[in-house]
Amino acid sequence: MKQIKTLIVFFLLLLCISNIKAQENLPVVYFVREITPENILKLYEMLGVDYKGKTGVKVHFGEDGNRNYINPVLYKPLMEKVKGTFVETNVLYVGKRRFTDSHIKLAKEHGFTYAPIDILDSDGEKDIDVKDLPLKHYKRVKAGLHFFDYDNYIILSHFKGHGSAGFGGAIKNLAMGFASPGGKMAQHATDVPVINNVANCVGCGSCVQNCPGDAISLIDGKAVIDAAKCLGCAKCIAECPLKLISPDRKQLDENVFLERLVEYAYVFQREKPMVFINILANISASCDCSARAPLPFTQDIGIVASTDIVAIEKASHDLVAQGHHCEDAFLKESGVSGLGQVNYAEKLGMGKQKYRLVEIK
Repeated sequence: MKQIKTLIVFFLLLLCISNIKAQENLPVVYFVREITPENILKLYEMLGVDYKGKTGVKVHFGEDGNRNYINPVLYKPLMEKVKGTFVETNVLYVGKRRFTDSHIKLAKEHGFTYAPIDILDSDGEKDIDVKDLPLKHYKRVKAGLHFFDYDNYIILSHFKGHGSAGFGGAIKNLAMGFASPGGKMAQHATDVPVINNVANCVGCGSCVQNCPGDAISLIDGKAVIDAAKCLGCAKCIAECPLKLISPDRKQLDENVFLERLVEYAYVFQREKPMVFINILANISASCDCSARAPLPFTQDIGIVASTDIVAIEKASHDLVAQGHHCEDAFLKESGVSGLGQVNYAEKLGMGKQKYRLVEIK
């Protein structure tokens, strides 16, 4: 009997050691509840990296009229520590963030005034050949040309809802945020835009003159796009004075859109060293691209940081669900779950969904 008890104790001890080792092998997500400039810097330092050279800090400046974007005052100690440059790319749709000059002007109006700003596609885009990578949807991805000018990146994301992606965090910030407008179109819809209400076209020729692929012509005084020549650069969308041109927003399967996001993020993550910080505050059902985003649906939760993009997204999702007292807060609030992002990202080997949450007091 004594031997049996000894064996039971021995096996329990082995199980305990095995569990400890399993925990040690999990990616760490650092978490602090109080959202302060000092804590953002502290979490960066906890990651154990000391970036030198030219550091880009990927943020979202907030759409004109949006009130949920993160106050840039929170970023200042981190920016001073790494001597960073705020980086972004121009958006696909027409507005102040579509053009470099007005994009920078809006960023400064929103308080991003104490560090340099670089709109990465301001001098064009560059294709990255990905045909040898294990991707479903792309043979090439389109990055803002300046993306390659930086030695490393800090992906500083406002974790909140998104109408198509479920939630927008590090993966979406990375995927959309480094893509040129043509790359954004490739993720959102088909590469070839469409002309809406063609009867309203006045034949001004602005789209024709500004199309780098010579894919647009005037037939009987109306603009026509040749899909075989179209480069998917989205320039015509911005150039049409009557705003008649838009992405061809076919009804994509939800998982297809999420997979496209993840594949762009996968490519960018392979190109440069990166760490990830998510701020769980002003958590609305809509993203910072929305000028009229609804009010936050839950309380502010804190800040998380990790070197593992999958772990930080899953931890952020779990913390919001816990705070909102449900299994999937974004599915509840917007009708879309973002968990397909982390599922596919883990499948591609970008990180692990199981994580060890380390709370910093």
